[in-house]
Amino acid sequence: QVQLVESGGGLVQAGGSLRLSCAASGRIFSIKAMGWYRQAPGKQRELLASVFDSGSTDYSDSVKGRFTISRDNAKNTVYLQMNSLKPEDTAGYYCNLQDYRYGEYWGQGTQVTVSS
Repeated sequence: QVQLVESGGGLVQAGGSLRLSCAASGRIFSIKAMGWYRQAPGKQRELLASVFDSGSTDYSDSVKGRFTISRDNAKNTVYLQMNSLKPEDTAGYYCNLQDYRYGEYWGQGTQVTVSS
């Protein structure tokens, strides 16, 4: 099993910043990709950003230019730096890991609330 532990969520005013972290541990063979999703009440889970084993990254249009994903390979940790936060960014944020051998894993989520 793989455990993903997220941290860094909280309450912030519009225009502010937060940095989320997700540390992976356990039975990891080789990480294909790690990413961040979010889900607001009544909405589908949305992929925000991914970082691949090649080091390349990808972003959804909704966060491009405001959020930055990065990864510390030595620590199996992925980060999401979120700047210029908006009230519509309020959601539960979830870490995702895709392993070449063992499949896909999810973190428990961390809440981000942006006040206007």
